[in-house]
Amino acid sequence: MLIIQGRATSIGVLPVRRVLPFRGRRSVGPFVFLDEMGPIDFAPGEGIDVPPHPHIGLSTLTYMLEGGLDHRDSLGVFQPVRPGAVNWMTAGHGVTHSERTDPAERAAGHTVRGIQVWVALPPEKTGIDPSFEHHPGERIPVQASAGGSLTLIAGEAFGMRSPVNVHSPLFYADARWAETPMGAGDFEVALDPGLGERAVYPMDGDVMVDGQSIELGTLAVIEDGSPATVTAAPGARALVLGGEALPREPLIHWNYVAWTREGIEAAKARWANGGFPKTVGEPNSPGGAS
Repeated sequence: MLIIQGRATSIGVLPVRRVLPFRGRRSVGPFVFLDEMGPIDFAPGEGIDVPPHPHIGLSTLTYMLEGGLDHRDSLGVFQPVRPGAVNWMTAGHGVTHSERTDPAERAAGHTVRGIQVWVALPPEKTGIDPSFEHHPGERIPVQASAGGSLTLIAGEAFGMRSPVNVHSPLFYADARWAETPMGAGDFEVALDPGLGERAVYPMDGDVMVDGQSIELGTLAVIEDGSPATVTAAPGARALVLGGEALPREPLIHWNYVAWTREGIEAAKARWANGGFPKTVGEPNSPGGAS
């Protein structure tokens, strides 16, 4: 089992722990990027302002644990995301977007914690049209018992299928263990080799893979072909994710994912020359036509 230690970085004022990509492991299934955002407590008047920026060749998925973000993009979408809901944006051949704190939350002061992942589009789909989906929490499938719950954020696994329209075989789930020892001890998540490449990211409490404790802020990548079982102490929480392996390693530069160097260079030139669409609702958005 490979253990990837998250690296502390930041996006503006937002502290981030980044576990993918990693020099020794660039992806798990189609997942090429994983950031844990926060937790951070903002005083009244403070908040997050990620200005308009471009993407190609990927889908982004934002999943909040506390607080929220307001999403705007060049498709004309404005969509807040709050805990339990999913924002899924597919960049395709090119999109721009921004993420900012809701004005009411900014005025009041608030806590922010969330996860953002990037999923590489397969080579034959990198040129598709950009799109956006929002799925409220009540639409996301959950299996629950006295011992805990498993929420399937995206993909298909564990006898469930998420409504998120993914572009390759994957699974991405939020496992939570009950607060009481009596229940939590009976809850486990089996990660069968048939799911493809697999990894576990603990978020709270003591999480174990086959009895080995996994430190918070690290990603445990399970050996291909080996079954694995995730258990945890009462009150723990972990993400489990993965899927079909990519055909080869994609190139990643800034916010771009591409399968050729030419694709990366074209995106860089396009942004520099104002060729991306503007983010609707951002009056000073860089880019070309709205």
